[in-house]
Amino acid sequence: MAKRADFVWMDGKIVPWDQATVHVSADTVLRGGNVFEGMRAYWNEDERELYIFKNAEHLRRLRQSAKIMRMSFPYTDAEFTEAFIQLIRRNKFTDSVHFRPVVYFDTGEPGGYLPEEIRTGAFVLAYSRPHAKSVYSGVHTCISTWRRNSDTAMPPRIKAAANYHNSRLAHVEARVNGFHTPILLNDRGKISESSGSCIMLVRDGVVITPPVTADILESITRVTLINLFRAELGVDVVERDVDRTEAYISDEAFFCGSGQEVTPILTVDHYPLGDGKVGPLTKKIQDLYFEITKGKVAKYRHWLTPVYQHVGAK
Repeated sequence: MAKRADFVWMDGKIVPWDQATVHVSADTVLRGGNVFEGMRAYWNEDERELYIFKNAEHLRRLRQSAKIMRMSFPYTDAEFTEAFIQLIRRNKFTDSVHFRPVVYFDTGEPGGYLPEEIRTGAFVLAYSRPHAKSVYSGVHTCISTWRRNSDTAMPPRIKAAANYHNSRLAHVEARVNGFHTPILLNDRGKISESSGSCIMLVRDGVVITPPVTADILESITRVTLINLFRAELGVDVVERDVDRTEAYISDEAFFCGSGQEVTPILTVDHYPLGDGKVGPLTKKIQDLYFEITKGKVAKYRHWLTPVYQHVGAK
């Protein structure tokens, strides 16, 4: 369970949580006019250090989302990175952190996007968030009756708040029906992703995952795992369309993303995958992923940005 922090970074300043506000007339409130990233920093107890995972890649995707939304970007990557580090230090986190940089439209002309028509601001929220129990125990999922929003309507490639209304409908439906995170099909009837993460299946020792053209978010975790499967585990990964029924006959499967991390799937629509337990390839890639994110694999430390460095965690 994520726990709120004492401080928020808001438009260039660190402020107490209760003072981090925008006006009710802001476009981000009225229309969900914002783009964001979900990022993680992992705690290494031996080094007493927090490592931000793939900081540059997340900032690149944030800029891509803002570009498609025609949003002005108010801060440089260096300024955002410094904001992340200072906010995490100020909150004195000494366990894993999930944080969210948000670029938002403030109050302005209706439909405005030019700098002279509407102000663009930014804030960063940070939470203490250790691994969820389901990361180890696995989840029971279902195929949602809601379809994933399309690239021709509300592009999932944009990590925008407004897109997550679609996700919420699917997630609430699944929870009401007794399931965990659901799987959504796209408007072509192929598996897309979950309400907040990508999906990977395993069949006969091969990993299969929907392509970026299946109306998915271009997940940084997904790309990371594809590379690790190939380079470190010697496992083939195929990116292609996936039918609903193929999920039912998979040997194993898992969700992946910054929030879900690597979460094993035990059943889909009550169909057990394999023996209905956490699959061996899922466990291998999960263990490797966590070792890397916590700075315990030297060759991948270039993916990490240290937070405390030599100042020490207080």
